[in-house]
Amino acid sequence: MCLAIPALIKSIENEEADVDMGGITRRISLRLTPQAKVGDYVIIHTGYAINILDQHEARETLKLFDQLAKAAEEER
Repeated sequence: MCLAIPALIKSIENEEADVDMGGITRRISLRLTPQAKVGDYVIIHTGYAINILDQHEARETLKLFDQLAKAAEEER
């Protein structure tokens, strides 16, 4: 099973970007999505942006991840 995570592009330098994933900053490759720009949400898989997401879709996906995390915490 693979997990791809939405992230917000904060800055771009050449073919790499710094992205925010829930308060965590990571450097990722934009080689597969060269049209991505600062402010776009992208789907991250194994260090690569593999798709650009609509802002609404990205926020809804992040809400679902947050709900899953809260549900898991409540089960403990």
